[in-house]
Amino acid sequence: MDFNNTRYIPMSRRRRIYEGKGKVLYEGPEPGTLIQHFKDDATAFNAKKHQIIEGKGVLNNRISEYIFQHLNDIGVPTHFIKRLNMREQLIREVEIVPLEVVVRNVAAGSLSQRLGIEEGTQLPRSIIEFYYKNDQLGDPMVSEEHITAFGWATPQEIDDIMALAIRVNDFLSGLFLGVGIRLVDFKMECGRLYENEMMRIVVADEISPDSCRLWDIKSNEKMDKDRFRRDLGGLLEAYTEVAKRLGILIDNERPAGSGPVLVKS
Repeated sequence: MDFNNTRYIPMSRRRRIYEGKGKVLYEGPEPGTLIQHFKDDATAFNAKKHQIIEGKGVLNNRISEYIFQHLNDIGVPTHFIKRLNMREQLIREVEIVPLEVVVRNVAAGSLSQRLGIEEGTQLPRSIIEFYYKNDQLGDPMVSEEHITAFGWATPQEIDDIMALAIRVNDFLSGLFLGVGIRLVDFKMECGRLYENEMMRIVVADEISPDSCRLWDIKSNEKMDKDRFRRDLGGLLEAYTEVAKRLGILIDNERPAGSGPVLVKS
């Protein structure tokens, strides 16, 4: 299918399919497609903490586009087709697997709290964890046993998801290392993409500073959503810095928004 000549339908005339904490999905212009719109909402602790940070959606759209396009280029299957404008992407419609897949390289966040490991400790190897996607329950951590028992994914699908997670982790770790950023951990979601009689597991949702922990290699400065979770301020500036280092934004380009400036040491 040629997606280059896709008609663009104004947001007001589209059918809304789903709205999450950070994105809205609209009916796409072709069967099997959706439009993913990035909002400026910043949320934490299952939306108990909520704020609008003007320009955040623009940055996440650009960063996620950059990452997904590179994953497509190296043969990692994703739902991403192309970015449409400052806030929207054209994506393939998938059936989301109700799991959050978290890949951890360095101890931080809930892992440090659960196991009493000091934040910043390099883990002996990358660890993959699964969480059941359910806001009412607080996205509880689950095992492969739970996943197969309750039919959220088959053993083969779990194998495919873990293989994708390892490939994405290898790619992202190298990508960020090259621009002076340590990939501490990240959250990934997967979906079932149906093509004719075939089904395959692909990377879906987004990969951005909202879903990764990113620390400056020299200063350990946090460049991700922990700036919002922990009231550090400077979230927009941190996301802008990530985009600049990846070469997505030129120095004088900056999304609208203001707030405390992230000081780089």
